[in-house]
Amino acid sequence: MAQHTSTLQAQPAPRPATVFSMATACAFAVATIYYSQPLLPQMAAGLPALAGHAGLIATLTQVGYALGLLLFVPLGDVRDPRRVVLGLVMLNLLALLGCAAAPNAPALLLASALVGATAVSAQLIIPALSGLAAPAQRGQVVGTLLSGLSAGLLFARTLSGIVGEHWGWRAMYELAALLDLGLAATVWRLMPSLPRASGPSYGALLASLARLWRTEPVLRLSALTGLLLFAGFSALWTALATLLAQAPYHYGPARAGSFGLIGLAGLLASPLIGRLADRLGARRLVLGGTATVALAFALLYGGATHLAGLVGAMLLLDLGNRAGLVANQTRIYAARPEARSRMNTVFMTAYFTGGATGAALGGSVAQAAGWHGLAALGVGLALLAGALNLWAPAARPAPRPQCA
Repeated sequence: MAQHTSTLQAQPAPRPATVFSMATACAFAVATIYYSQPLLPQMAAGLPALAGHAGLIATLTQVGYALGLLLFVPLGDVRDPRRVVLGLVMLNLLALLGCAAAPNAPALLLASALVGATAVSAQLIIPALSGLAAPAQRGQVVGTLLSGLSAGLLFARTLSGIVGEHWGWRAMYELAALLDLGLAATVWRLMPSLPRASGPSYGALLASLARLWRTEPVLRLSALTGLLLFAGFSALWTALATLLAQAPYHYGPARAGSFGLIGLAGLLASPLIGRLADRLGARRLVLGGTATVALAFALLYGGATHLAGLVGAMLLLDLGNRAGLVANQTRIYAARPEARSRMNTVFMTAYFTGGATGAALGGSVAQAAGWHGLAALGVGLALLAGALNLWAPAARPAPRPQCA
C-alpha cells in the first residue's frame, strides 16, 4: 500500500469569538436532526400512509446521521474540514427542501434519511477547532462547542413546535433550509481553513477506522465509556414520558416535555466542565462523571415519586453525562492529532450505539420494573463505566503507522 500522510498546517489558536461562532454553527447543524420530533403527528395527518408509523421519520433521520458519521466525518482528516462542512450544509439544505416538498410518505422518509446523513457538520467542526487550541485550553474549547450542540437540541424542538403549530410542518422545513444558508455563510466567513497536503484514498480512510480501534487503547476506553454513560441517559429519557403518565404524576406530553429544560443547566456548565478537563485531566473528570451518573440513578431510586428528587436526579444525570462526553472527546483528540476526525467518527458511532441500546433497554425495563428497575439499570451502567476507567492502565499512544 502506498504510504501517505496528512499534513497539519500550523495555524493560530482560535479566538474566543471564533469558538463562540462555531459553537453557534454546531447548534444550527445538529438542530436539523430534531426539527421533526414535535411535528410527527402533523406529518402523519398530512400523509395518511404514515398513520401509526410517523416515528419512522425520526428513526431514519438517526440512521442517516450514523451513516453520515461513518461516510463523511473521516474526510476531515484528508480534506479541508471547512470545505467538507460547506458541502454538507448545502446538501442538507437540499434534503430539507426535499422534506418540505415531499408529495408522499416514501419521499419524506428518504429525504429525512438524507437530512440526517448530511447533518454531521458539527462532528467535523469540533475536532478541527479543538485541534487548533493549545493543549491547556483544549477541554474548554471542546466544552464550549458541545454547549452549542445542546443549544441546538433545545432550540430545534422549541422552534419547530411553534412554527408547526402556526404555519404547518412544511413551513418548518422551508425555514430550516433558510437557516442553513445562514449556517453556510457563518462557516465560509469564520471557520479557519485547514488544508491537508496529502492523505490516504477514501477506501483506505474508511479501513483505517477499524485499525484505529485495534491500535488505540484510549479510543476503545473512551468509546466504551461513552456507550455505557449515554445508554443510561437514553434509557431514562426514553421511559420518562411513559412513567410520568402514571401515578403519582399523571403528566401529559406537554409537561413531560418541559423536563427537557433541565438541559439548560448542562448547557451553561459545559465551558466550566471543559476547564475542569484541562485542570484535572480527562481520566479524573471521567471518573467524576461516572460517579455523578451513578449518584443520579441512586437518587432516582429513592426519589422518583417526589418531584424534587426526580428533577435533582435528572440534573445530576445531565451534568455527569456531559462531563464524561467532554472528557472523552478531549482525550481522544489529544491521542492522534492527525486522525482527529476519524477518532471522533469511531467514538460518536459507539456513543450513538449506546443511545440506541439504552432506548431499547429503558422501555422494557421501565415497563417491567418501573422507576426502581430503571434506576438499577442506570447505576449498573455507570458503575461499569467507572470500573473500566479505574482499572484501565494509563493510556499511551500506539505507534504511529504512516497510513493511519
